[in-house]
Amino acid sequence: MQWSTEFTIPESQFPISHQSKVLSMGSCFAQTIGQKMIDSKINCLVNPFGTIFHPMILGDLLNHALFQDKMEENGVIERDGVFFYFGAHSDLQGFSKEDLEQKYAVKLAEVKEYLETGTHLILTFGTSWIYETEEFGRVANCHKIPQKQFKKKLVPLEAMVLHLGHVFGNFSSVYPNLKIILTVSPVRHIKDGIPENQLSKSLLRVLCNELEKRHHNITYFPAYEILIDELRDYRFYNADLIHPSEEAENYIWEKWSKAYFSQETQAKNQELQKIKLELAHRALNPKSDAHQKFLQNLLQKLERLNEEFDFSEEMVMVQKQLE
Repeated sequence: MQWSTEFTIPESQFPISHQSKVLSMGSCFAQTIGQKMIDSKINCLVNPFGTIFHPMILGDLLNHALFQDKMEENGVIERDGVFFYFGAHSDLQGFSKEDLEQKYAVKLAEVKEYLETGTHLILTFGTSWIYETEEFGRVANCHKIPQKQFKKKLVPLEAMVLHLGHVFGNFSSVYPNLKIILTVSPVRHIKDGIPENQLSKSLLRVLCNELEKRHHNITYFPAYEILIDELRDYRFYNADLIHPSEEAENYIWEKWSKAYFSQETQAKNQELQKIKLELAHRALNPKSDAHQKFLQNLLQKLERLNEEFDFSEEMVMVQKQLE
């Protein structure tokens, strides 16, 4: 008996390998898929400005990175001696305005370097709803400022298409070899309301389709559809009934792997996953002959793999246990 309706995801024409250099930005899925690639020893920069939910904020940040714009002073706020910026998540913070500006500039430079030398850009859109202030405009994060100080609105599809189309148009001339992967986050924004969340996600899905049609280097990965349709059951959510469970994340990762990794890359990832499990092993008696032999075998594997991947830290850790 079949318990779900599976659908085929075609293999990407722009595969990712261990030689790729990836920038992953956006909602929680960008963090999840990016971290899994890091765990697989793929060079990936994940959410340098923290979690960003709205497509136009992502477009703003990418444009600022392209032109190395300075932080806008009217977007800097202070709370309890800590400084934040309306244009980024609260993960970006400083203990003075100058400290915050410097950190922001470093992040912009890091992102530009990944755009210049990278192979793939992953953007995960979370919501079409946005908050704005009269002075600064659209904000990435409200930083716990009272909601009455913001205006909340649903951004029309046309405005999002126009904004991101302009950004990607700039990219096509400056970074012609960069491949862009768009996804819609499967995380439910139920604080907006259930019907409102569905309306928001619908706009994001159409946005991805419009951008994919207009730009030859853009593809779409159906993370949202996998969770909403294939895994249509609350057992695939965490206790908050909002975020995907670990099982769901791993299932989506398997689909991602088959779509974006070659057979060779998938085989290497499986080998790296086995190494990760062995590194996490905790012996009942660390000094036993059996465990010391296990560590020696593990060290030999790490030394072999270190010719291709950076396992220097892991090798030091194992060597300390052998001493």
